[in-house]
Amino acid sequence: MLEVRDLSVSYGQVAALDGVAMQVGEGEAVCLLGSNGAGKSTFIRSVMGFVRPARGEIAFGDTLLHKRPPEDRSRLGISAVFEGRGMLADMTVRDNLLMGAYLRPKSTIVDEIDRVYSRFPRLRDLQGRLAGTLSGGEQQMVAIGRALMAGPKIILMDEPSMGLAPIIVEQVFDIIADIVGQGIALVLVEQNVHMALAVCQRFYVLGKGRIALSGSVRNGRLISAADGSEMEEDQLEVAYLGG
Repeated sequence: MLEVRDLSVSYGQVAALDGVAMQVGEGEAVCLLGSNGAGKSTFIRSVMGFVRPARGEIAFGDTLLHKRPPEDRSRLGISAVFEGRGMLADMTVRDNLLMGAYLRPKSTIVDEIDRVYSRFPRLRDLQGRLAGTLSGGEQQMVAIGRALMAGPKIILMDEPSMGLAPIIVEQVFDIIADIVGQGIALVLVEQNVHMALAVCQRFYVLGKGRIALSGSVRNGRLISAADGSEMEEDQLEVAYLGG
């Protein structure tokens, strides 16, 4: 569904991504792990079209994305939940959700927002509130709901657990697991390694702009993509921390 080949991005003289390659299959959940500054958010913004790569290709099915504007990616079925949630603070919860469906036929919007309210009953109660007045957990529900309003084939989530209380983090990951269970593909950028691996089938570890390690998760075991051997958690930790 999504394939990234030799993706490189620089900010001035600083290389944020250097030759990154990654694949996501239809309905597959893949996590991108790494410490602060590893390039995870740059990866999301590159796929969504807000950062122009210096080199490489991004393909969604048979469509090359890296020269297309962000709105084309939404039309193709790619949604994102960005770091910081991106609330339109002076708009209501309902209007924030409706913004996620701005490219969809009007005839589908009522049913779509009802599905979001069914998934997030709390948002139905808050639909008239200004989004800027909500708690962090409530705003994250709005951000995820807004992404779902676009009817995506794949959602990219950037640090959905950031700044949330542990009990809220568990609720958010329950929601993420439910979305994956509905057959929507997922790229999850996350620092909470254990929670991310619990909902994803495969993982990539990004370190200093490069893929340092990759593998799959099978029955709670980490399997190396390089040779198919079982990995120890300390191998993941070394890659995560950049050695």
